[in-house]
Amino acid sequence: MKEGNRNPKLFIEERKAIILFLWLFYIVYYSFEIFYYLSKSTIYKEKDLISTSMVSLGLFLVVLIFGVYFIKKGNPFIVKYIYIYSYLGIDLVDTLLTYWGKDIPYTSGNIVEVLFFLYSPIFVNKRFFWLVSLGLIGKEVILGLILQSMNVLMPIVIYIILSLIAYTVLIRFNSYIKSITAVYEELRHKEKLAVIGQMAAGIGHEIRNPLSSLKGFAQLQHERSPNSNEFYPIMIQEIDRINSIVNDLMYLGKPKEINFEKARIEEIIAYTLSITQQQAEMQGVKIETFMEGPLPPIECDGKQLKQVFLNLIKNAIESMVDGGRIKINVKTVSSKKMYISIQDEGCGIEDSNILNLGEPFFTTKKDGTGLGLMVTNQIIKDHNGKLKIESVIGEGTEVKVSLPIMQKNQIKK
Repeated sequence: MKEGNRNPKLFIEERKAIILFLWLFYIVYYSFEIFYYLSKSTIYKEKDLISTSMVSLGLFLVVLIFGVYFIKKGNPFIVKYIYIYSYLGIDLVDTLLTYWGKDIPYTSGNIVEVLFFLYSPIFVNKRFFWLVSLGLIGKEVILGLILQSMNVLMPIVIYIILSLIAYTVLIRFNSYIKSITAVYEELRHKEKLAVIGQMAAGIGHEIRNPLSSLKGFAQLQHERSPNSNEFYPIMIQEIDRINSIVNDLMYLGKPKEINFEKARIEEIIAYTLSITQQQAEMQGVKIETFMEGPLPPIECDGKQLKQVFLNLIKNAIESMVDGGRIKINVKTVSSKKMYISIQDEGCGIEDSNILNLGEPFFTTKKDGTGLGLMVTNQIIKDHNGKLKIESVIGEGTEVKVSLPIMQKNQIKK
């Protein structure tokens, strides 16, 4: 598959690099070959040196036709491989025809080989680098064995040194590109969050006011005739669900300061379980809690952590439509970190989806918004914590949360 199809910018850069490479290759190769073989033929009076040189020059004109063809066809990535393979084959045959069976001291290489080494990091391709390095060094080894010449030792040493230098530059290029890519992805993510935040603030504000009126009206009507209409409780429940979505939107759209205070994780989880207990019983879900105590208090925003565990436990319950068991484990490994694990026996999540969890509006639920886990992840980050999700299809999901026990300073969103 063509690399350019995946990344148009990469295609453009590769095309620029290969065109410059072709210009340099032919200028360097032709200049060196003509000067070198004319000098040799004058010194050693071997006229056939010129003929073999001319054949090589002609063959590379044919190679140029193939190179231009692939560039125009939109696949410049293959051209560099065509040239290194062609050069290795043509130069090997040309050298054997020139020196094998003749009383001429072997002198190795062409300065264009240095161009291959210099360009291998510029293409930012490890496969091409290894092909150039091992190919050119291997060519000298083969020539040394066939021609029984020790003159190949010096170019082999030089090529090894050039390979080390080129590899160092290639590693730096790769590291730089990865850093740039990571920064770009981070900026793109922040821009997406900023747009969502602005949109969320406006939508949340506009929805909340009529939502409060609807809920008040539904509650009033239900109180007036509690037994006459069974749909009022459903209406109130659905309004509360919409309100929870609005709260997620408002959290994303409204910058706020986290107020760190000492709180006990047992109380936070107990409060969350009291809210989710009814939903768990309705779905036949049993929740088991294990506290490896005594547990020290942690510095946190208690209200925000309640929202975190409320989202995670509700997700676990909703993943088990036919009932099951949820295990909540809380422990401290050291005096600095607290670990909370929430493990369910639900349907599980595919590996490809786990990577996207927490992205805006990405969800595996039919009626989900993708905002709950996004808010959860953001709150944990604001607390200097980490969230990790492990899952096996058909067996269940485990969400691991690590939180620092002591906060060094307060963090503003």
